[in-house]
Amino acid sequence: MTTNNSATSWNDFNDAESQQSGFDLIPKGTILPVRMTIRPGGYDDPAQGWTGGYATETFETGSVYLSCEYVVLSGEYAKRKVWSLIGLHSRKGPTWGQMGRTFIRAVLNSARNVHPKDESPQAAAARRIQGFADLDGIEFLARIDIEKDGRGDDRNVIHVAIEPDHPQYAKLMGVPAKAAPAGNPTTTAPVAKPTAATVPATTQAIAPAATGKPAWAL
Repeated sequence: MTTNNSATSWNDFNDAESQQSGFDLIPKGTILPVRMTIRPGGYDDPAQGWTGGYATETFETGSVYLSCEYVVLSGEYAKRKVWSLIGLHSRKGPTWGQMGRTFIRAVLNSARNVHPKDESPQAAAARRIQGFADLDGIEFLARIDIEKDGRGDDRNVIHVAIEPDHPQYAKLMGVPAKAAPAGNPTTTAPVAKPTAATVPATTQAIAPAATGKPAWAL
């Protein structure tokens, strides 16, 4: 017989921590360093390069997406979590999948310090991944937005990654400012992958733009 010497008893909950009240929403337009993880949905389509069980399929509509959790790395909202979807496929048309590809490109630019207008071979290589596993755990700057959930309540979401052409990128990422490449360059600055240790604790709010996943996507 095993004796439980732990001070925590599963018969007496008086010493359990009190439940915390809900957090206020992070203000719309706030820029924050985040780490993205993918909650596996078990759906694969090798023909599309979707392997490893990272994608999720909605059986009601046949839509396919990445279910993502974002953890704020530093600043006032450190350790807060935001959940959003990255669209891969919708039976209603290509728009949702195209939006997903646009977002992932921006995430890679943000995480790997690649200017969005840089078309050099090095930049092109930085925008390629071997699979969704390369996105699981990636760190980048994100803009917080607010949209309605299925119950009509406001919730924080992330649909925009902040790229090196943004005026606040270099400061918040702790890297040298990067000018737009002239013409079609053949070289680019070394790719620098940011970590939580290189991201200052400050956050910056900017004017928001209208973005988000359309209601018809799922």
